[in-house]
Amino acid sequence: MFNAETITNVANAAYVVAALLFILALAGLSKHETSKAGNAFGMAGMGVALVATIVLAINKQIEPLGLALLIGAMAVGAAIGLWRAKVVEMTGMPELIALLHSFVGLAGVLVGWSGYLHAEFDANSQGALELAKEGMLGIHSAEVFIGVFIGAVTFTGSIVANLKLSAKIKSAPLMLPGKNFLNVGSLVLFVALTVWFVISPNLWLLVGVTVLALLLGWHLVASIGGGDMPVVVSMLNSYSGWAAAASGFLLSNDLLIITGALVGSSGAYLSYIMCKAMNRSFISVIAGGFGIEAGPAEDKDYGEHREITAEGAAEMLASASSVIITPGYGMAVAQAQYGVADLTRKLRDKGVNVRFGIHPVAGRLPGHMNVLLAEAKVPYDIVLEMDEINDDFDDTDVVLVIGANDTVNPAASEDPGSPIAGMPVLTVWNANNVIVFKRSMASGYAGVQNPLFFRDNSQMLFGDARDRVNDILAAL
Repeated sequence: MFNAETITNVANAAYVVAALLFILALAGLSKHETSKAGNAFGMAGMGVALVATIVLAINKQIEPLGLALLIGAMAVGAAIGLWRAKVVEMTGMPELIALLHSFVGLAGVLVGWSGYLHAEFDANSQGALELAKEGMLGIHSAEVFIGVFIGAVTFTGSIVANLKLSAKIKSAPLMLPGKNFLNVGSLVLFVALTVWFVISPNLWLLVGVTVLALLLGWHLVASIGGGDMPVVVSMLNSYSGWAAAASGFLLSNDLLIITGALVGSSGAYLSYIMCKAMNRSFISVIAGGFGIEAGPAEDKDYGEHREITAEGAAEMLASASSVIITPGYGMAVAQAQYGVADLTRKLRDKGVNVRFGIHPVAGRLPGHMNVLLAEAKVPYDIVLEMDEINDDFDDTDVVLVIGANDTVNPAASEDPGSPIAGMPVLTVWNANNVIVFKRSMASGYAGVQNPLFFRDNSQMLFGDARDRVNDILAAL
């Protein structure tokens, strides 16, 4: 029979194993070839962590009701998670991830409030007296306040991101007067309230910072336009990590601290990489980002667009020696990736050099297009990033733009007055011929009209992307 100390040591050792598995998961997910192994490591790490946590709870002689609630909560969470994973479409992954981030933020708020009620709420409570005796009450108060703030910002920010990504609210940015002053002022007020709370913990201060953070999270994401939503999802991922780490400090759980730090730092680094790829600063994204509504197409005369049929596109592809496909969110919505994969195989069998050009923010989520193409069995070695393929458009016969818009907009490099000016884009217009798959001539998610549609070497193929790809396959 193991004694309590031995069980605690074994559980802590299991936490170290779980932390190592999470690190291996991040390493595995950094490459296509090892992504499945990375997922397996992550699931194994979480399984080890859950078992170790339950063992620790039993070892600390948790009440039977508490143990029943713990197991019941896990069962309900697992059932909901399995159901959502089964029914969600790939196009719905971004908003689902945003929603999951909101749960982490809410958990951070609840843990922070629990920590306050355990100690600061009653100065004569056992928790408060123990912390005061160890000289840790001030540090605990700071952990509570900061944890609640980060969690609340993550919660409402993620809810707004979910609503925008699912098109339940407009993707256009909210332009309140003095929005930057509101954001900076909220942060300054938070710092002042933190100092006050550490000196003199009061319930009304905690209520105040909770409300402040909830409003700030809502305003931060509501004021960011559609063009920057992939960065927003990554940013919220980072916030959720820091919220989890703050909860770890409050709960004295080393694994939660490590896991939160891993998620927070990796999310922050991914946000930095994406902002760099978009030639943007992270601060400018938070301050509002892309997404200022462009005027209707007739406000600026780009000329007349030309149309092409599926049969005409098939004839052009059959005579081409090199083809580049640049997918976007429209391909995901139409579920056209399988037809695109079939088209790729057919063209390659005919000796055509077919490759894919992926913009860093294609879709609504980092890596969204890569996952879709991998799901359709497109070979990894022909899926190239923007920097790897941009110089090759000059020597390309045909480019297929399938559901992409803002990421192939020449206004980014040619129009200094454009809302997306300076954003690196795929220079598809340098190819001999460009075929754009779109449902209509509407502007993209960032609300910016695209002059590519009116170029002499561009032709529009209207309709559902999956149907048009299938028509091309039939014609070939």
